[in-house]
Parts: sequence; C-alpha cells; structure tokens
Amino acid sequence: MKEDKNVVYSETLDVPNLDDAIKSETNNISVKNTNTKPNKMEEENKTLRQNLTRVQEESAMLRELFNNVNNELNNLKKPALLVADVVSIDHKNNAVIKLPNGNKFYSYVSKELKDLKAGDGVIVDQKSLNVIDKIDAGGNFDVEKYVIIEKPKQNWKDIGGLGREIEEVKEVIELPLKKPYLFEKVGIMPPKGVLLYGPPGTGKTLLAKAVAHSTDATFIEVVGSELVQKFIGEGAKLVKDIFALARAKAPTIIFIDEIDALAATRMDTGTSGEREVNRTFMQLLAEIDGFKGLDNVKVIGATNRIDILDAAIIRPGRLDRLIEVDLPDETGRLEIFKVHTTKMNLQKVKLKELAQLVDNFSGAEIRAVCTEAGYFAIREDREYVTQKDFEQAIEKVRFEDEDNDHQKMMG
Repeated sequence: MKEDKNVVYSETLDVPNLDDAIKSETNNISVKNTNTKPNKMEEENKTLRQNLTRVQEESAMLRELFNNVNNELNNLKKPALLVADVVSIDHKNNAVIKLPNGNKFYSYVSKELKDLKAGDGVIVDQKSLNVIDKIDAGGNFDVEKYVIIEKPKQNWKDIGGLGREIEEVKEVIELPLKKPYLFEKVGIMPPKGVLLYGPPGTGKTLLAKAVAHSTDATFIEVVGSELVQKFIGEGAKLVKDIFALARAKAPTIIFIDEIDALAATRMDTGTSGEREVNRTFMQLLAEIDGFKGLDNVKVIGATNRIDILDAAIIRPGRLDRLIEVDLPDETGRLEIFKVHTTKMNLQKVKLKELAQLVDNFSGAEIRAVCTEAGYFAIREDREYVTQKDFEQAIEKVRFEDEDNDHQKMMG
C-alpha cells in the first residue's frame, strides 16, 4: 500500500503580506535617495562658489589692468608741460618766468604752490604758461655723462718710465688737495692747473687718472672738441655747467683732453663757427679765473700741439705749470715692459733686449707690442710667450706705424 504524501496548502504558511513588503522596500529606497540628494547639491554649491570666487578675482584684476591702461592712455593724450626758470616774484605771488628759448612771461602761480622764489625751476602749462608746480632741476647737469662715478682704477704703479713727470704732477695736483695747510704756512698759492703736452700715447691721460685715484677725487673727463657746440652760447653754458658740477662734487679733477681744439690761437677774423669757439674759450678762461689755487678743483689739460695754443691759457694764474711728457728712454721703456708683462706667462724673454729694439716707441706702442706677442702665442696654441713672439710683434707694430705715416704723407 502506497504511503500518502504530505500536502501543504498556502493558507497554512506564515508569509507576510506582499503589499506590506513592497511598501517597506519602497520606503527604504526613498530614504536612501533623500540622503544622497543633499550631498550632491552641497558639492555642486561648493564648486559654484569656488568658480564664482575665481571669476570675481579675475574680474578685479582685469578691472585694475583696464584702469591702469586707461590712465596711461589719458596721460599720453595730455599736452606736455614746459620747464622754465623763475626770474622774480611780485607781491601778488605771481611770477615772471623765463623759458629755455629766452622769452619771458608774467604767469599766475597755483595757490597750492608755496615758498616759490627767484631762481627756482618750475613746470608751466603749455597753453596758459601758468605755473603748476616746482621742479628740482638744480642737480640735473647736462654734463653728467662726463663724470666717472667710480674713481679711476689706475694708480702710480701702472705708470712706467715717467718718474720725473709723476713727481711734478704730485706737487701741482696731489699735494695741494691732500696737504693745503703746507702752502698756507709758506704763504704761496699753488697753480690752479697743469698742462701735459707731448706726442700721442706717452701717458698723459694715465697721469691724470692716476692722480685722481691717489687723491680719491671725482674725475671729470672732457674732450676739447665736445665743448664746441653748434648753437650760440651752448658751448659756454656747457663749460659753466662742468665747473659748477666740479664744485658740487669736490674734490674734483677736470681733465680736458685735446685742449688745442678749444684753446687754439685766436684770430681777428673768422667764421661764425670760429667766433663761437672763441666764446667757449673765453668762458673757460673766466671759469679758471673764478676759483682759487687752494680750492678743491684742479684742471689738467692735455695736448699734442702746444705750438698752436693761445698764450692766454698758459699764462701765470691759469695752466701755468707745463709738463712735457716725451717718448721714454731705454730705462723708461724697460719699466713700461715690466708694467705690461706683469701678468703675462713669459718663457726665456729678455726684456732689456726688447727695450733696445723698441727705440722711439711710445708707451701705448709698447703696450700694443705686448698684446700682439700674446696673440702670436695664442695662434700657435701655446700658454706662454717667447722672445720670438715679442720680436715679431715689434716688427708688426713698427710696420703699421710706418704705413700710417706714409698714408698721412700721401694724403
């Protein structure tokens, strides 16, 4: 007999209600979605705030850049202001001004401008010519380009073969600047300046720089031809400004190279250009006469043509100490060779023999010989210089000098 199988009906099972199960699951999902949405919104808001901050910063930067460019553009569109000098001030605080072209105007002065006095530099409106503001133009010399701010590095040890000349320059220039009391005790006035004359390349400029170095003085170097200007009065004004600058920066040594371009013998007749040179020259004489021998300003002139100089520049009381700087003798040439070969790597070089070979050579030519000898060594890829290099260099420099002399004769 077969056994009966157990039959179970669904009504007998303990199963929860299907609708309740679905609702419960739906509620769980809704809660999860509700918790997720605020987090995403906060992240989006944070990103938007960051972007807004960056945009605001960029906008502020661009606005500032625009304002700067706009202000600069407006300034460029404004008419330029004129620079003038105050001639006088009246009781109404109005001023008579003088423009650079020499014209004078009676101008009204801005009420905000106080303590204006005659001689001040001012800026004025281009149309009305009324004074707007004061400008400090007193220290702006046109000759600043001539000033060597750092004192010259050359010293007495860098000069060879000029023992007598060095002693004379020390007596005339260095001693009055360093020990003026000696002259006061003795009761004499030292020369105001000195004239160095001689062939080119003999060391005139080097002497001037060395004495400036030894006295720790400001060194103003001017070429005589630079003082000769195109328009009337400009050269004289330049000379005046040079001496004003020298007094402001004292102790000062004014070195006028090629002074013959300015101080050549004056003639009764001449062109307008020659008359302008004479005006500049007379201003130079007036400036030299305007200071005492014991002032902290000394004048050194240099020339290759003392024969054409006007007697007025070398009379007593001006550049009355004349120092000839001639070609060196054999002993001097040997000293110059020692100066220029101090840092050179020499091998079996006899400087005494070289000094005999360079007869009638100037100091500049001996320096050129040393440089050329170094080039001969470099061409052969050597690190030292030999006697043969110097001999070849001497021949080369002598040949170039003879060739230049020949061209001058033919020209």
